[in-house]
Amino acid sequence: MPHTENTIVLLPVFKPGPHLSELVTALLAEGYQPARVVIVDDGTGPAADARLAEIEALGCTVLRLPVNRGKGVALKTGFGHIRSRYPGSAVVCADGDGQHSVADISAVAGRCEPGRIVLGVRRFDRMPPRSRFGNTVTQAVFRAATGRTVTDTQTGLRAYPADLLDRLCAVPGERFEYEMNVLLHAAATGHPIDEVPIPATYLSGNAGSHFSGLADSARIYVPLLRYALFDRRVTAD
Repeated sequence: MPHTENTIVLLPVFKPGPHLSELVTALLAEGYQPARVVIVDDGTGPAADARLAEIEALGCTVLRLPVNRGKGVALKTGFGHIRSRYPGSAVVCADGDGQHSVADISAVAGRCEPGRIVLGVRRFDRMPPRSRFGNTVTQAVFRAATGRTVTDTQTGLRAYPADLLDRLCAVPGERFEYEMNVLLHAAATGHPIDEVPIPATYLSGNAGSHFSGLADSARIYVPLLRYALFDRRVTAD
């Protein structure tokens, strides 16, 4: 059985496709309670209404942002809701684009402990070339900046214990840089980062990703380089 009793699954989405419905249905079939599946739609608008209404009808929580704000805002919106509505619950964040399976989510959830972040890390040899190159470079820069090795700095599958949610809501960042800032915060504050290997699936060469090349890469590398060059305590405030 998956670790469902005290775990919330948080799915930040933008322009969700059929894979979101498939993942939610699979989570419920595996024993996750509907109320403990939280979807945050990042301002998709009317185009997502039918799909999100279908998911709400299953008993899941759907939070809608009125405009597109970025993945960081969507995640923090979810964290804020969860710490208020489900105090003491751990959170597993996953992508709703078909990349993560219920087995992946449960494996990461099962390793979650107080004070410890858990990452579902993908095999580099199974990544599309663009993702593989970006992860290889970012891994090297992160290790040089922090002295810590994180195999997959850009994974969207992560487990966070309840005692870190207040901190996570205060970590800066609105878009993809937020997840890098979380790792930098963990490095600065000495929180352990565990890893669980996952066989991530890429559909159509990861065409469903909303990572926008140079702009989002810059957002990730700016805080990483700032941490390395100027102040390694910047995320520990």
